Amino acid sequence: MENEKQLMRSVQLLRSFWNVQKNIMRFVQKTTAENGLTVPQYSILMAITLQTEMTQKTVGEKTFLPKSTLSQAVDGLVRAGMLHRELVEGNRREIQLSITEQGKNLLQTIHFHEGSIHQIFQSAIELLSEEQFEELLETHLQITNFLEAQATEQGECTK
Repeated sequence: MENEKQLMRSVQLLRSFWNVQKNIMRFVQKTTAENGLTVPQYSILMAITLQTEMTQKTVGEKTFLPKSTLSQAVDGLVRAGMLHRELVEGNRREIQLSITEQGKNLLQTIHFHEGSIHQIFQSAIELLSEEQFEELLETHLQITNFLEAQATEQGECTK
């Protein structure tokens, strides 16, 4: 009976995260389509934007994109003027990516566009009290830390 209750709780939590993820992806796909981006391109821009620049390898680790998808998406962003790409000095195998002003402007436009993923999330956050918001972030951090520790113990690559 206790095992069944624990199983049901884990199923409920997984289903809850799956439903949130499914709905996030629905709005991400809508947002990217409206702005001439692919989901991988948007993921790359979002990964880089806070640091302004990072290596392509690090972007791949943060986005979990397969190498071929990552390379294609980066190529498209470079051609569109959203990213700048250069070899890392002293390591010709390493590629440094940096977001351009055009890339920053596009993300800012997306952020303020009615119906974008950012606007939807802003509206969702407004439904929560400050305490609920902080508790939600803390809970997500606890779950993330636990899952990352489990992945590390099982020898998987986490970053």
